[in-house]
Amino acid sequence: MRAVVARVTEASVTVDGDVVGAIDEPGLLVLLGVHADDAEEQADTMARKLHELRILRDEQSCATTGAPLLVVSQFTLYGDTRRGRRPSWTAAARPGHAEPIVDAVVRQLRERGAHVATGRFGAMMSVHSVNDGPFTVLVEV
Repeated sequence: MRAVVARVTEASVTVDGDVVGAIDEPGLLVLLGVHADDAEEQADTMARKLHELRILRDEQSCATTGAPLLVVSQFTLYGDTRRGRRPSWTAAARPGHAEPIVDAVVRQLRERGAHVATGRFGAMMSVHSVNDGPFTVLVEV
């Protein structure tokens, strides 16, 4: 499982002109990709890492500050561009495999007490964010 995590001052996801998820205060925008070999057991590890990741101001985390997270499923994180001019998506999990794992990460974050907004799995989404720093990291489990 792979996540691109950006520290933001605000972020939102729009589908067909409607905002489906948003955070309007400093927090994290998480673009979450699931590999074809990933299992739900990894969701707890990813949720813990995201919740406790100390990249907010003054080396704080969402766990210590209560800052929100906006989690957006992003299969393209497993696009392989090493050959040719078109990415290969073979490493990305198929939707039926990926969606329950993404849902498990969100559920685990909420069980930890995190405020979590989400995009809409499988939808064409417009993601708006105001990066803070900018500060962006890659998290893999």
